[in-house]
Amino acid sequence: MILRWLFSKTVREALTVHKHYRRLLAAQCDLLSPPAIGAVQSKLNELGAAIKEGHKGRINIKAEELQFAAAKWLKPHPHAAWRENVEVLLVALAVAMGIRTFFVQPFKIPTGSMQPTLFGVNSTPDFGPVFLLANLNADSVTIRKAFDQQMQAQKSLVIPTGWERVKTWFEGVSYVHVVAQSDGVIDSDSLGRLEKILIFNIKQSISLGGVEHTIWLPPDFGESDIAHRAGLFPGRTYHKGEDLVKLRVHAGDHLFVDRLTYNFRRPERGEIAVFETKGIHNPRMAQDEFYIKRLVALPGDRVQIGDDRHLIINGQRLDASTPHFENVYGFNPSQPPRDSQFSGHLNDTIADKYGINVRPYIELAPLFPDEETVYTNVLFEVTNSATGDIGPIDSYMVMGDNTCNSFDSRAWGPFPARNVIGKSFFVYWPLTSRFGWGNR
Repeated sequence: MILRWLFSKTVREALTVHKHYRRLLAAQCDLLSPPAIGAVQSKLNELGAAIKEGHKGRINIKAEELQFAAAKWLKPHPHAAWRENVEVLLVALAVAMGIRTFFVQPFKIPTGSMQPTLFGVNSTPDFGPVFLLANLNADSVTIRKAFDQQMQAQKSLVIPTGWERVKTWFEGVSYVHVVAQSDGVIDSDSLGRLEKILIFNIKQSISLGGVEHTIWLPPDFGESDIAHRAGLFPGRTYHKGEDLVKLRVHAGDHLFVDRLTYNFRRPERGEIAVFETKGIHNPRMAQDEFYIKRLVALPGDRVQIGDDRHLIINGQRLDASTPHFENVYGFNPSQPPRDSQFSGHLNDTIADKYGINVRPYIELAPLFPDEETVYTNVLFEVTNSATGDIGPIDSYMVMGDNTCNSFDSRAWGPFPARNVIGKSFFVYWPLTSRFGWGNR
């Protein structure tokens, strides 16, 4: 029978028909009359005998007779077409969830901490740092300096038209330009009016002086919102004809995360990993988010950051010959560190030297104040809830490739190994030089 099933399409189809109607009969046996049950069972037996005999013509005849008998005696399912469609949808969802859980998971990079290897959502201008300084109660001079820098970026922004605009869209670049239609102050309650259908942004409205300004198909603003990106400060007055919103928004890279590999081996130093933030204790760290960074320290490693912008792990200096760090340490040491450029890794001394820290409000690497500091990657937690015993657990430390603008283990240390979701696998959007494999 096995050989017949392998080599005969007729036998395979007949067995499928036989199995289908046998299940229907079993499901309806308490609803059918004895003559109906006997008629269908008789045809099931005849088809079964024909399959054992192996004669194709007889199999086809008995399969048709079974179908006729089933149509006559079995009760049809109500809304059969709907039931079938729902079953197909449920199977598709189950397959998709299985793939997402065990093989690959889509992920959208929210921030620019891995640039230029992988890009997150970022914009020009971006008034987010101005809001952060204001929330940290920075002095007015510091806030004003940051504000003026973003205003200059806004004034310098040129929005393309025609084919150039289409081309940039495929590269993940969107432009938002809204001009004030009246004088007035923004209604802060209107800034959250984002209308969506499923996961798609449809429109967003901003009320200025009682006049609604609509942004159709607004881009994804990442972790920030339009107010923080565009500088829509509470109480700020606008005049008719003035730029209310003028932004160039770069969509974050959309990629697949490989969830399978780490089931068979441990992560390796230098791999780009996605992990959840649960259990990372820092005032700036939300507990329900996913980050993507480069693994730099394995359990028990002793970590230093030299003034030459190179990591020193267990006394060994990493450089461009270290696997996975070819680009990170391929920078020109005579050039100062730059945002969104490969510049190695900065400790706090070097961050101060180049004016990257905004003390006392923002500190890039508080755990690595200088090149002499050695941080040991050891994490302790309760290992026995009954006795309250505390012991070490496996942990990792990570750093962003955008060392001038990355909130990483230099600020909050290690995190539990169980938080790792998987590693970067394939960028599927946008269509840039980063599309595909090989982003390491």
